[in-house]
Amino acid sequence: MSVMIILLIASISVAGLFLLAFLWSVKSGQFEDDYSPSSRILFDNEKPSNKTIKP
Repeated sequence: MSVMIILLIASISVAGLFLLAFLWSVKSGQFEDDYSPSSRILFDNEKPSNKTIKP
C-alpha cells in the first residue's frame, strides 16, 4: 500500500513539472506564431537548378 502512495506522489510531481513547463512556455511566447506553420508548407524553399539535360 505504501508503494501506491509513493507512485501517486511521484506521478503528481511529474505532472506538476510538466504543467509548470507548459505555463512557462506560454508565458515566454513560444506559441505566439500561429501564421508561419500553416503557410510554410505552401512555399518551396529550394531554388530550381539551372542544369539542363543535353541529349
